[in-house]
Parts: sequence; C-alpha cells; structure tokens
Amino acid sequence: MSQQRHLIPFLEGIDSAVVGCVGDIMLDRFVYGQVSRISPEAPIPVLRIESQKCMLGGLGNVIRNLGALGCGIRLFSITGDDAAGTKVSDLVKEVPRCEAWLLREASRGTPVKIRYIAHNQQLLRADEETTDTAGPEVSEALLAHFTAHVAECSIVFLSDYAKGVLKGPNAQTFIRAARAAGKSVVVDPKGSGFERYRLATVIKPNLKELAEATGMSVADNAAQESAARKLLDVTEAEFILVTRGGTGMLLIPRNQPRVEFPALAREIYDVSGAGDTVAAVLAAALGSGAGIAEAVELANIAAGIVVGKVGTALADRSEIIHEIEHASAIAASSKILRPTEAVERLRGWRRMGWRVGFTHGDFNPLSSGHLELLEQARSRCDRLIVGLAVRDSASPASQKISPQAAHARAFLLASLVHVDAVVICDPESPDEVMQVLRPNLVAQLSTNGNMDLKRRLIEAWNGELLLLEATAFGTEPL
Repeated sequence: MSQQRHLIPFLEGIDSAVVGCVGDIMLDRFVYGQVSRISPEAPIPVLRIESQKCMLGGLGNVIRNLGALGCGIRLFSITGDDAAGTKVSDLVKEVPRCEAWLLREASRGTPVKIRYIAHNQQLLRADEETTDTAGPEVSEALLAHFTAHVAECSIVFLSDYAKGVLKGPNAQTFIRAARAAGKSVVVDPKGSGFERYRLATVIKPNLKELAEATGMSVADNAAQESAARKLLDVTEAEFILVTRGGTGMLLIPRNQPRVEFPALAREIYDVSGAGDTVAAVLAAALGSGAGIAEAVELANIAAGIVVGKVGTALADRSEIIHEIEHASAIAASSKILRPTEAVERLRGWRRMGWRVGFTHGDFNPLSSGHLELLEQARSRCDRLIVGLAVRDSASPASQKISPQAAHARAFLLASLVHVDAVVICDPESPDEVMQVLRPNLVAQLSTNGNMDLKRRLIEAWNGELLLLEATAFGTEPL
C-alpha cells in the first residue's frame, strides 16, 4: 500500500459525488444478551436479553457508508406500511445529506433481520421478509420519482437483495432510465439471470453469485475470469468486479486484461457488511471522477478496515486516509513538497475539515528540542507542515546550504511521525511560505523573529500563534 498516496486526492474530493440509490432497504435488529445455561426444553442456549438496537440494512447499509464518506444521497426504495417501515424511515432521516423517496406498500412487509448475539458470537438469525415483486402501481411511482431526480446524481447504484424492488423487469427499467440520463450504473447483484442488469457500467458479484449466474467453475483466477467474461457478454457491462473475501478482488474490464487486488486486512474480525462498504466506496469514487482502478483500490482499502471491526461497521474518509498514510509512512519523499504542492495538499486537508499547523526552522542539527517542538505543535492540529529554511543559522553569516544538504535534511524531517509535509523554503522565506499557506496554527520558539509582526500577520487570516519557550527544550543533537 506504500504506493497508494496518489489515492488521497480522490478521497478528499469524494464528497462531491451525489449517488442515486435504488433497491431493497431493510431493518437490521440486534439483540444482545448473556448465555449461562441450556434450555431444559431442548438442547439450545437460553439468551438472557440485555439490550437491543436497530440499524439500516441492505441498501440502507450502503446509505450509511455513503453518509460516512460525506456524499450526497438520493434514495429510492419501498417499505411495508408497518412499524419496521416507520423505523427505517426514521433511521434514514439520521443519514447526512440524504434525500429519500421511501414509498410504502400495504401488501408488503418491511424486510427485518434479527440477530441474537452473546459474547460477541451470533447465536441465531431470524428473518421476516416479503420477496414478491413490488406492485406495478408503487413501482411506477418510484420510477417517476427516480426519473425526476436522476439528473441531480453523478452516478446511480442498484442494490438487489431479491426482496422485490428490483425483481423482474424493474432493474432493467431503472438502468435504462439512468443511462438515458447519461449516468453510469453500479450494480450489486443477486441470484442468477444477470440479463436483467444489461447495460450497467459495473456489476459486482461475489464468488457465489458469479458461479450461480454462469453455472461455471470459479475455482481459480483463470476460471473466475472466464466466468466474468461470460457475464460481460451477457450483460454488455463495461466491468465485472468479483469480490472474493480473503483473496481480495478481481476486476475484469471488457477489452483489457484482468487486474487483481489482494486483500489488505491485517486482522479479520467480522465480514458483515463488507460488501456494502465496497459498493459504497466504489460508487462514490466513480461518481466523484476517479477512474475504475482508483475506485477499486479505495474500495479494497475500505473493506480491509471494516472487516477489522465487529458488526456492520463503517469506514469514513479520515480512516481510509489514515490507513493509506500509515502504510505509506516509509515513503518520506512523498511528503517533501514545493510551495504550490503544499497549497494543493492543504486545500484537500481543509476539505476534510482538518486543522493545519505550520512551524519552521533550519533544524541544524536536529535535536531533542526540535522533536519536542514538533510533537507539541502536532498535538494542537490534525496535520503539520514544516518549513525548512535553507539559511543555516549555525554558520557565521547564515550561509545558504546546498540543495543536496537541504533535501537530505528535508528527508530526515519527513521521516518523523509528527510531520505530515515538508516545504523547502527556497527562494521563498519561511514567513513567505507561511503567508501563502495561511495555516490555522503557527508554532515556533518565542526567541525566533519579530513576534509582534508575525502575530499581526497570523491574526489577519484568523490563525493562532503558539509560542513555545526555548528553555523548555533540550538542545542535544540526535
């Protein structure tokens, strides 16, 4: 993952996507308790219930993931006219930036999945659901809402859980409406008969679905590719993305070689909802302008995060960026930026709502005091930029150091965990770089420079000046 820092700008702009979501929405109910005995009536555990909670499931879990990514959402689905449908509607209202058209059909029951859990172990799942095709009247009304609002979407996502919303001709009707509006379509499929997904842009089956849809072996990479290419012929899709659990993902483009994406999870605790996370990140990334390879890479990283959590967890933008930066820490050279590059990176950080700090010096030699300064500065912000002065304060006439020496010093600073970017200030002075960047926080030793002037400059853009006493720091070189 050390070569994936190029994905960060795509993540920083992923909230520009507006994803139109159509499909089967459900209610996930979790019942938690303790088991201390076996029932005298049958050889089964007795669960003493302690707490319960409800979450959105099915398409709803994709909605939750899109909300965590900061995307705009247009939701189109059908519930039953029942208490579970009311609860689904209430939970949808809690998802940020989500506009919903949830239609009710009296003859349906809202799908509910009840999971009984003790000691982090699922004991039983009980489902209440209707799988009949949605009635023509409610389906036509839903399509009318979709057609009226699809222009607002940057991409369309179909989530088929075989609960009736996309059953029969419905999936094809929504795909054609989306394509007529010029929108790409990502499909999370179910069962066989993939002809109903014809003309989708990306279809995302897992291995079981791939085998069921084609009747072919999926025993190895070659077999999976053959089966996926059969689906490409049947559906005329542009891409088939096969999710393969602990093996990762396999992308099959229509006219290009396959691309493998190995699984990235360090530890796997729970795979629940990982497919929905993949779908959400994939659709959002494509909808914000990423290419298919970048979108799959981001989805793969997000999947590695959520399977390391218990339950149907989410991965937000900050977590995904942190995962990339953590794995890319050895790539210190990618933190060394020109001033124009620093401005662009800072703009992305601000889009994330992060507080950016700045400090500067010649760091010659790098001392324990410098490390304390950097640590204190970084503790007050989300990202820290270091301006490296090329005038050497250790020389009698503040002689300018060589480019080679400046880069070596910058590389050393960039290797530190508290430093997120280094700008070599040449020909600009550190103060000039600071004024261009306009950070939220400027940290420096109180003995450096004209403090009154610097304070006035920083206050001009509503920044904060953090003055640290030089006596508080050691001066031993490392």
